[in-house]
Amino acid sequence: MSWKLKQLFNLIKFLVTGAFFDSSHLAYEPTHQIRDTPRTIEAHSSCKPSGKIRCKKPPAGHCNIENDADCGRQGQTYTTYKCSPGVSKRTKAAMTINSFQKGGDGGGTSKCDIEYHSDDTPVVALSSGWFNQRSRCIKNTTIYGNGRSVQAMAVDECEPTMGWDKDHDFQPRCDDNIIDASRAVWEARRMPKSKRGTVDVDWSDS
Repeated sequence: MSWKLKQLFNLIKFLVTGAFFDSSHLAYEPTHQIRDTPRTIEAHSSCKPSGKIRCKKPPAGHCNIENDADCGRQGQTYTTYKCSPGVSKRTKAAMTINSFQKGGDGGGTSKCDIEYHSDDTPVVALSSGWFNQRSRCIKNTTIYGNGRSVQAMAVDECEPTMGWDKDHDFQPRCDDNIIDASRAVWEARRMPKSKRGTVDVDWSDS
């Protein structure tokens, strides 16, 4: 290697390892393990499936279809959830219709007060994550939609992990984002019978 080439090589080496990569000013700290802070069900930004449930054919005379309930198909599997989407000032939900009175398609008594409730009373059942271990029991929820807002009392849990049993009148499990509302709520929102079923709404704590 000629003297000029050697000098050029040394200059390049100096520039690369010295001026352009001087690490003396960098301070290194030991890495720390980041621990996930415990959160309530409501704080989850998303809700992941927890498992599957298999539909069983209801006994004769069961699975009340007064509100067009889906009685499911024998052997069909459905995704289950143990949480619900995170709660905000106005949380998006799917509102369905349910009868909370005796003999209605809601099945047994409401979980909050072990009572039945007339279809003329504005009450709701909330998906398990929003029900949040009874923390919203007998508290009012405001439901927004169709240009109106309606207050309804939370009296029951709509369970995304259970269904097709006697306690649920052999109807399907709930989704994770459901507000199951009585007829009175639908009427207060001025929704005609032809449009009752499942609609998008927002809700908040009153």
